[in-house]
Amino acid sequence: MNVTMLNEQPSLLKSAALLPPRLSLGATMIHHGLAKLKKEGIEQQAGMFEQLGIKPGKPWLLATGITELVAGVSSILGIATRFTAVSVIVTQAMAIAKVHRKNGFDITKGGYEFNVALIAIALGTLMRGPGRLSLHSALERRVKRKELRHFRLLPRQRRGSVLLDALG
Repeated sequence: MNVTMLNEQPSLLKSAALLPPRLSLGATMIHHGLAKLKKEGIEQQAGMFEQLGIKPGKPWLLATGITELVAGVSSILGIATRFTAVSVIVTQAMAIAKVHRKNGFDITKGGYEFNVALIAIALGTLMRGPGRLSLHSALERRVKRKELRHFRLLPRQRRGSVLLDALG
């Protein structure tokens, strides 16, 4: 494939380039969310949350686990990706502040290297959105087709477009 061919489909290629980071972020967040929500680990991890000063531990653990799980699913599907990105940034910033900062950057020493990588991926998603290869894009095309079919923007449909734009 030569450079000319790459430049012929810039929009599709840009959207395709957004897919691997979005999918890897989603899979990682699902894994972390499920790990926190497993029945056998809840009490142990809730105790760890309390030792870190996050009290009460169990509700915060459940909230974090659910947030990570939902963020992972929405990242993979490509819907509400900007909210997802913000939730990943917040959870990973907390993980750095409460768990990994004292260990330095090196992941082999329990450091925050991996958390920074997740934040970087989330920032890219926050800035660029999900791209054309996403549920968001499919819904947006459907809403815009309805608007065009009616030859004018109806208030309800305009709200739908604004909501989709906000969810990114």
